Amino acid sequence: MPETDLDELGIPIIAVPVSSSERKRRAIEEAAVAEFVREGYAGASVDSIATRAKVSKPTVYKHFGNKERLFLAVIGGYLRTGYTGLAPLAARITEAPDPRAALVEYLDAWVRIVLREDIMTLRRLVIGEVERFPQLGAVWAEINSHNDADLTTALTTLTERGVLDVPDPRPAVRQLIAMTVGAAQLIRTFRPSYEFADGELENLVSSGVDVFLSHYRAAGRPPGR
Repeated sequence: MPETDLDELGIPIIAVPVSSSERKRRAIEEAAVAEFVREGYAGASVDSIATRAKVSKPTVYKHFGNKERLFLAVIGGYLRTGYTGLAPLAARITEAPDPRAALVEYLDAWVRIVLREDIMTLRRLVIGEVERFPQLGAVWAEINSHNDADLTTALTTLTERGVLDVPDPRPAVRQLIAMTVGAAQLIRTFRPSYEFADGELENLVSSGVDVFLSHYRAAGRPPGR
């Protein structure tokens, strides 16, 4: 079994063996995600992952050590790469002439990421396995914390400029996310086949932003300014 380091959340950091093929490693990762999503941690086997990846079982062990480390590495890594692209949108909130439109754009992008079928499936998987693997819950919390921090920074800047009046940005961020991202995510978490009607998702986000701004807009500021 290869020696591995753990990151601050206990997720294995596994170096690619010098003699291994990057193509084989990628095949193992993709096969593992597919098997874990379909069968859960307990139901998925290293044999089935190796078969799907078209590699030998020893090759899987060579790259990842054991089933537990494979699960943590591929699921944790997949979650961390699933939310790329949000930071630039968060930065635009303070630069845009219309903060409302920028907030709607940012939260709409966030909602569409969390509603992706792969992300929703992994969310359900993590919920089911979080007691066995609390590290994955910590990864999810870390992702949310980074996204929250970007939005907190934006709201703080807008407050300093007199556009908003948000005395305590951190709980305000949670309120805004709950009315937009969280509301949509909750629906799809427990109703996987639910299809949002035309305009329903956009209205959920925009109305949540409007409720938020109606409470936190600085005195004397017109809507959207």
